Amino acid sequence: MHEDEADVRDRVVVVTGASKGVGRGVALHLARGGARLVVLARRPAPLEALSSELDALGTEHVAVQLNVADREATFALVAEIIAKFGRVDGLVANAQTFRPVTPLADVTPSDMDTLFDTGPKGTLWGMQAVFPHMRDQGWGRIVTMGSSAGMLGPVGYGPYAASNEAIRSLTRSAAREWGQYGIVVNCVCPVSIAHRAPPDDDPARLASYKATFENQPIPRDGDAELDIGPVVAFLLSDGCQYVTGQTFMADGGALMRP
Repeated sequence: MHEDEADVRDRVVVVTGASKGVGRGVALHLARGGARLVVLARRPAPLEALSSELDALGTEHVAVQLNVADREATFALVAEIIAKFGRVDGLVANAQTFRPVTPLADVTPSDMDTLFDTGPKGTLWGMQAVFPHMRDQGWGRIVTMGSSAGMLGPVGYGPYAASNEAIRSLTRSAAREWGQYGIVVNCVCPVSIAHRAPPDDDPARLASYKATFENQPIPRDGDAELDIGPVVAFLLSDGCQYVTGQTFMADGGALMRP
């Protein structure tokens, strides 16, 4: 056990959807904590940019272009990780393709397939791929990513909300089945850090942005690296050994908005 039970130094951690947003911030936070990383994304250019940032930090890492909906490719990648690092300690299942805001009556089969293939199904394939290795080493940490949308049912986000509740459900099932092997599985629901303040010459969007956060107890958008990263790091650490099947609302108290 590390001297600091919340330490991730030298842990081998896979981060999916790592090239931007929450995934990028989490990857950078883990890198600064000394983790060895496998960062995954679908688009090569932002993945290369992240790899350059990790190089600048001196982080041992592998950057791989991967669609998490591809189960066979996911299993093959984990086999390569074991060949390179000899182990896999953590999975941060962050990737999910998004769809435009759509009224529920207009949702198409394609909308549902995209969100479920890359959300709960992609998360499950990653969990299945790392499971036997974590089981055999008697230690593992899996962090899934959900959203308060699943609990609140916002207008226009039906498929996204449903897919995120499916992710939370898989999290609880995995926690119950795999706890006996030293594997803990938890879900993090960050506030939407896709929000970025619009320009001053767009008063309508500025008003919407302000309204998004003004009723939160912590009335600002989350920072992926500084606000979300530390929560994920704890859930990847020795300090999390007796916490499993839980949902962590890293949202500035957004769920309590009136």
